[in-house]
Amino acid sequence: MPKRMAVVDYSRCQPRECDHGMCLAVPKCRNRVLTQEQAYEMPDLNPAMCVGCGVCARACPFEAIRLM
Repeated sequence: MPKRMAVVDYSRCQPRECDHGMCLAVPKCRNRVLTQEQAYEMPDLNPAMCVGCGVCARACPFEAIRLM
């Protein structure tokens, strides 16, 4: 069975609605899979570093992150 990993659905991602434009899932990821260069920008995802824990998916209030 393939390893599960996080994916971002950018059509659901709304950084303008998060805490001062900062993605709420970024600081929750212990492996720094998600990064955000500046406030109000979409977060970037490095799938090679993802361990599939789902912490980021649970932290996103817009359900823009899911495990696949």
